[in-house]
Amino acid sequence: MDSIIVRGNGPLKGQIPIAGAKNACLALMPATLLSDEPLTLTNAPRLSDIRTMSELLASLGAEISTLQEGKVLAASCHGEINPVADYDIVRKMRASNLVLGPLLARLGHAVVSLPGGCAIGARPMDIHVDALTALGAEIELKEGYLHAKTRGGLKGATHEMRFASVGATENFLMAASLAKGTSVLKNAAREPEIVDLATCLRAMGAQIEGDGTSEIVIEGVDRLHGATHPVVADRIELGTYMLVPAICGGEVECLGGRVDLIESFCERLDAAGISVEQTKDGVKVSRKNGRVRAVDVVTEPFPGFPTDLQAQMMALLCTAEGTSVLEEKIFENRFMHAPELLRMGANIEVHGGHATVHGVEKLKGARVMATDLRASVSLILAGLAAEGETVVSRVYHLDRGYERVEDKLSAVGAQIERVKAD
Repeated sequence: MDSIIVRGNGPLKGQIPIAGAKNACLALMPATLLSDEPLTLTNAPRLSDIRTMSELLASLGAEISTLQEGKVLAASCHGEINPVADYDIVRKMRASNLVLGPLLARLGHAVVSLPGGCAIGARPMDIHVDALTALGAEIELKEGYLHAKTRGGLKGATHEMRFASVGATENFLMAASLAKGTSVLKNAAREPEIVDLATCLRAMGAQIEGDGTSEIVIEGVDRLHGATHPVVADRIELGTYMLVPAICGGEVECLGGRVDLIESFCERLDAAGISVEQTKDGVKVSRKNGRVRAVDVVTEPFPGFPTDLQAQMMALLCTAEGTSVLEEKIFENRFMHAPELLRMGANIEVHGGHATVHGVEKLKGARVMATDLRASVSLILAGLAAEGETVVSRVYHLDRGYERVEDKLSAVGAQIERVKAD
């Protein structure tokens, strides 16, 4: 397996381009199943998860082409559709479950394996099942597969989710777009990725209102047509690279970034003494004087602090002045990066869903192992601020969510290289 070697070398300066959002693109791609006309996505990220979704959609009968070195995805699903999403592909990635709603809407039946992805605790499918059942689907679990069918097609309904699940909101949105009648989803997720999907579906002819709020109304239509849609900027990649000058010192402008995508994260950076400025080209971040201040963090659904930035924020707070408390309220088992940070000299205590971080003056390079996608990049960030050399192994996780991370960090002066496995 590949490793990444990082050597701490002081303040960094320059510009980092922010890619299209992985989580948005993974929801947009299955929308091609809703129409027999082409769907073209621009500003697509070049990631292994995108390739996995392309592989899954191709197995279902879609034609997928990549243009402009992978930044444009052209998809078409005009032929025969296979209703079975096989375990061998679905097991690689959690977002594979997003084909369930579109398949039900287009075909009236589907067989989808339970998905895989990072091992960061339970992410139950029952929220998805409940949402689609409200639209008239009949779903049962048999031998690791969800067997779903409808009697006469999906029908509009009102449904309130017990938790504001992003994936379940996306599945409901796509399914309800072709359901008969009006559907209302209450306690809907409000993330920018939801708004991006709704915007794309509207471009395809869907009638959707209220996206970005906790109540979304969908008036079902008979068919959707093709469209071209730009993928929204990746707010998690944005937040991650905003932490580079915060943890190392210096000044970095994240091109294409928008503060409104991560306001709660920016508020925590401000409290820690980091300067954040929206520019005409992106978001400029700097730390020029002394150590950052300790701050407390609570992860919450949007517009709260993103769980996908918790590990990276912990890396920053390891060298903050004072004691910080991080509370993880979205996923259990999401402090698996803490033992690796301890190997670098951090002072962290984990008790259930809380992590107490006592800031130290300096981290020290060490051999560490990535446990999941966001943990991977948190260890790289820690290595940028550590004395000596840090070797991060099992970085295959990293390629699921960050494109060309070594190139982007090298461009602002970081000493970082990837070592290929023998």
